[in-house]
Amino acid sequence: MLESIRPEIMQYFVETDTEGRPLNRILRSLIYRRAKGENDTEPFGTQMDIYHSGYEWLEHSMYAKTNPKNIGEFPRLLIGGKDCKQPYSSSLLNISAMSFGSLSKNAVMALNKGAKMGNFAHNTGEGAISDYHLKHGGDLIWQIGTGYFGCRHDDGTFNEVTFRKNALRTEVKMIEIKLSQGAKPGHGGILPASKNTEEIAKIRHVKPGIAVHSPPSHSAFSDPIQFMHFIKKLRDLSDGKPVGFKLCLGRKQEFMDFCEAMIFTGILPDFITVDGGEGGTGAAPVEFSNSMGMPLREGLIFVHDTLVGFNLRKDIKVIVAGKIITGFHMARALALGADGCNSARAMMLSIGCIQALQCNTNTCPVGVATQNPSLVKGLVVEDKAPRAKRYHEATIHSFLELVAAAGLNSPAELTRDHISKRVGLYIVKTYHDIYPPIEEGSLLNIDTIPKEYKKFFQLTRIMK
Repeated sequence: MLESIRPEIMQYFVETDTEGRPLNRILRSLIYRRAKGENDTEPFGTQMDIYHSGYEWLEHSMYAKTNPKNIGEFPRLLIGGKDCKQPYSSSLLNISAMSFGSLSKNAVMALNKGAKMGNFAHNTGEGAISDYHLKHGGDLIWQIGTGYFGCRHDDGTFNEVTFRKNALRTEVKMIEIKLSQGAKPGHGGILPASKNTEEIAKIRHVKPGIAVHSPPSHSAFSDPIQFMHFIKKLRDLSDGKPVGFKLCLGRKQEFMDFCEAMIFTGILPDFITVDGGEGGTGAAPVEFSNSMGMPLREGLIFVHDTLVGFNLRKDIKVIVAGKIITGFHMARALALGADGCNSARAMMLSIGCIQALQCNTNTCPVGVATQNPSLVKGLVVEDKAPRAKRYHEATIHSFLELVAAAGLNSPAELTRDHISKRVGLYIVKTYHDIYPPIEEGSLLNIDTIPKEYKKFFQLTRIMK
């Protein structure tokens, strides 16, 4: 009996403001206050141990700027490369991938309506596009996973006809091919049988009432060259909408192979979404969640630097996901090389999630991550949608305040020099010191390859 109520006892009576996991109470309270439009300031100074190894801060300037106050003045990110015919003007913060099935219909509608109200995008997750994604007309990023839900034949292979039908919807602004996700890279998605209702099965083109496991890898391609041509196929079938891919970085060599395939074929993705090993999910094996996948910062830095080294970075936007909660998290991500950010758990919390940690049991008490009708009805869309919008706006505003305090005119001016990190009691380094940037195009010439990259190149590779 005591074991059954241990999580609640820990969360409400035992843990301190800074100890909670995955998100501590400070972060959860901040999201709730911003979502409700309440005062989000803190009294009496920081609770963080600023002399603890790992503490980070943004270096401010004596010549701070004035940041925009009106959401209409917030900067946007234009996504779309040379072959894209319908580039998308994106917010710097969007809703990360969460499927209908893992989320309830009311949660999906609340997030989508909030996205519509706040002019930001809603990633569908790999569970296909449902009517709930379309009801309120929010911008969609349609994610295509290894199961090809919503665009699959009966045998689970990719279906060009149903893909094109969905990709041409006006709500779909971008298409994201999911290679892996931070919480369970190399494992594939899981939809428990208890959540696989008749409705969800129809949307995903699978049988109802059974656990649905996405394959660990794609059947539409089996090497980097084929992958680039698959990207081109999706771009052509969608009449030129931005197409990119999402991955949690694993073997560095494989990402470098992608870059070489881009150069060889001349086909480039419009964007790459980097998910960190700290990314969340409704259900994942403990070993995968805890011990598989590169953390976000290291993954982002390698992806950014490798694209720079191959002289591809200027043509590809980089988006990140993995515990993006506050304006500082956004500032740190952009300083390390990102162009924009996605957030899932913060958006869930904004519409009522209480971190009950029951996402995989179909018993979410607040109706966010469940298909139980009696629980789902407790989430009132008209009440929660404005909260998602307010959280988004307040976080973007906070981020821009940090950028202005650093004396910068634009988020694009953030660099690794702007973030300092304590790496010991008496040692502080900037991220520039920890991760020196790579020279543009240096991976294209055998004589300029940095030492740490040489092990990835083989004699059979063709070098200029």
